[in-house]
Amino acid sequence: MTCKSKSPELAAPTLANAHPTGINIANAAHLEVAIAPYPGMDAGDLIELFWDNCYVGSRLLSQADVQDSVILRVPESFIVNGASHIHYRVMQVGRGPALSAKQRVHAKLDCPGGQPSALSGDENQGLAPVRIPGTIRRQGVNPSQIKRGVPLTIEPYLNMAAGDAVTLRWGDVRMDLPAVTASEVGQPINIWVPPQIILEAGEDLRLEVTYCVLDRVGNNSHWAPPRTLKIGCANPYLNTAPKQPLMAAETRSREP
Repeated sequence: MTCKSKSPELAAPTLANAHPTGINIANAAHLEVAIAPYPGMDAGDLIELFWDNCYVGSRLLSQADVQDSVILRVPESFIVNGASHIHYRVMQVGRGPALSAKQRVHAKLDCPGGQPSALSGDENQGLAPVRIPGTIRRQGVNPSQIKRGVPLTIEPYLNMAAGDAVTLRWGDVRMDLPAVTASEVGQPINIWVPPQIILEAGEDLRLEVTYCVLDRVGNNSHWAPPRTLKIGCANPYLNTAPKQPLMAAETRSREP
């Protein structure tokens, strides 16, 4: 039940340790609310915190608390997906209760590719491996393909959302893709790996290709199961060097 007060409205509380754009799953496990010093703050004041008008917890101030921010913990059970608001009430001896302004907060607890329970080490089995054209998967990347670049596709994943930032890892080289737009949600992500990325990673008989997703509030998918590719003659420009003339001995040996 919301309490009424004729006292001047106090400043809204703030989240002490959340991501700037919202509460992610890691924040939710250890979320704290900061209440700044207010006029008339004194030892013996009782501060009560509310989440969506539900009582969360309280703190009875000591002399050591005065003139410093007060931190209150929010149990994880209060935090759900979507928008909420928080406020606090100050109870002082000889005065009526004073209410703070409300602070709107947003939580996103759905991680790209599924919840952390789907993770195995640093690998997320909820993400599909990157899709590579069949011929390239079987035969590897040849010099002509290196000059053109290589097409890849990332399948739509669980909890895909606008603002997701996808990072492709080609061997030891990383490539950041543009953020997912609202119209791209639920659609495959088509990628063209340019020659400079392939050349930088170099030759490899078993080069790993994978990706991860970071959403707009900082939930991290971890890496998708990798695909392996054979990258041979990774620098096609070496093949354009002029041929050296045959030595005299070599010339004679080829004469009939």
